[in-house]
Order: sequence, then structure tokens, then C-alpha cells
Amino acid sequence: MNESWSEIIITVNTQDIDVAGSIANMVVPYGIYIEDYSDLENEVMEIAHIDLIDADLLKADRSKAFIHVYINPHENPAEAVSFITERLNAQSIDFNCTVDNCSAQDWANNWKQYFHPMPIGEKLLIRPIWEDEYDAGGRKVLHIEPGLAFGTGSHPTTRLCLETLEKYVDDSSTILDIGCGSGILSIACLLLGAKNALGVDIDSLAVKTAMANAKENNLDESRFVAVQGNLSDKVSGKYSIVVANIVADIIMEFNKTVADFMTDDGVYITGGIIDSREDEVLMSFAQNGFTVLERFEDKGWLVFVLKKNK
Repeated sequence: MNESWSEIIITVNTQDIDVAGSIANMVVPYGIYIEDYSDLENEVMEIAHIDLIDADLLKADRSKAFIHVYINPHENPAEAVSFITERLNAQSIDFNCTVDNCSAQDWANNWKQYFHPMPIGEKLLIRPIWEDEYDAGGRKVLHIEPGLAFGTGSHPTTRLCLETLEKYVDDSSTILDIGCGSGILSIACLLLGAKNALGVDIDSLAVKTAMANAKENNLDESRFVAVQGNLSDKVSGKYSIVVANIVADIIMEFNKTVADFMTDDGVYITGGIIDSREDEVLMSFAQNGFTVLERFEDKGWLVFVLKKNK
């Protein structure tokens, strides 16, 4: 297997760079580099007060921006590419994506060796279905076939959401999981005793994966259903726990309508928020009638628990 770092290069239109950059940051907050030459002359003049710019830079395409994402040898670039592709498509962002310095075939065959049974919080153990030797130690075992495109539970924001849900789920809970991906959050809630869960995702493969994972955990459609679409199209009713582990920009958009799907005493748990976006996300919560009950942080990622203002 190739042991060098992999570089994913995502090309987007300059007007989409903020959202695309946030999505890329979800994959590897420690290693992205953005090239954006759309306002090159003015920025150089402000910083250096000279108008001398390298000729090659002046020739650069000002309508495009480039995001460079670096994946270390022990992580899976195919999973990162699939996640980025899914989320950019969900935002209707035109993009091109290339990967250098890695063999896609090697990763397709070998990525599973980096995913092992993981204890989460006090009550859960996430077990990939190809791992037969594990000690549950009294924990509820969540059996999962994550595939290349969706979360395994190892990302800090997914782990934080799982640990937070553990504190709030009881046998009366009804769950709405926005951007459900592999279904890991919904399935965890049901294993923790929730009555039922609805997952919604804009990606059809996510829905298929989530339903397959629910079946793997002996959950039938009376307890878990996943649907393709967005909130306004596919969701009705009210839920005692709404969870959204996506990216800051999409969460701020959901903040405008998510209260319509919450019971009066329900909680709204949001993840996927990088710490550099905290102030604007908090402002969005306040503007849309939410009060923060709890805030959790891990490796620069934030999860908030919120309630509706009376």
C-alpha cells in the first residue's frame, strides 16, 4: 500500500469557496489549503502596498478556487472524496475533484483494516460487521457496514453527537436525524431505547445504506425509516430529539425551520460545526429562537444542545 500522504484537490467557482471550504474542513480540519485569486491585486496592495505580482499568478483563473485536502497514510481518501462529493452535490455546487499520490485500488481493498470496534460514551460499542472478535463489556453493540461514503463513528463530531445523544435519549424519545448518512445516530438512539427514528438525507445511497444498517441491527420499519429528500419535502410531525450532524452553513439554514418539527420540550442537537464558525452559528441560533443548553468540544469540533424559547 502507498504510505505517502494523499492530496485531494477540489476545484469550485469562487463564489462557492466559503461553503465548499467548510465541507472540506469537516473531513480534515488539520490540513486544508485554499487557493483563491479572485481579488488578487487588491489583496496584495492591502498587505504589501505594491502592485508587483508574479506573472504566472496574474494568469491564474480568477473564476475558480482550489481546495487542497491532505489525508495521512492511515486514513481513507476514498471515504473523504465520497463525503465531499455527497455534501457538495447536496449544496448544488459545481466542482471537480482529483486525488494524487495514492492508489484508489489499494484503498478500496485495504481501508477496512483501519476501522475496529470502538467504545463510545458509557453505553455503546460500534462494531464493523467484518470484525467477529470483540468484547462488548455490557455495552449495546451497534453493528455497521459503513461503506466508503459514510461515517464510521470515528470522526470527532460523530463521536461527540453519540456521546451527547446518550445523555438525552430515553424510552419515550422520538428521533429526527437530518442528514442521516449511514444511519449511525438514529440506530444508536434506538439501541439506547428510543421509540422510533426517522432519517432524512438528500443522497439516495445514504438512505439505502442507513436502511441496510438498521436491518443489520434487527430494526424493522416500525422503528426506523430513512427517506430521500429535505425537511420541507419529506418530514411531518414533531419529534422530541432532532439531531443534525452536517456542516455549519446547512445547520444555519435548517435553524429557520427546524423548530416546526420539535415538540415543545424537545431538544435540537447540532454537530459538524468547526470552532472558527462558532460565533455566526450562535447568532443564527439566537435569531431563530433557540437557547443553548450545553456545548461540547473535541479537536476543534463543536456540538450544541438547544431548546426552543417559550
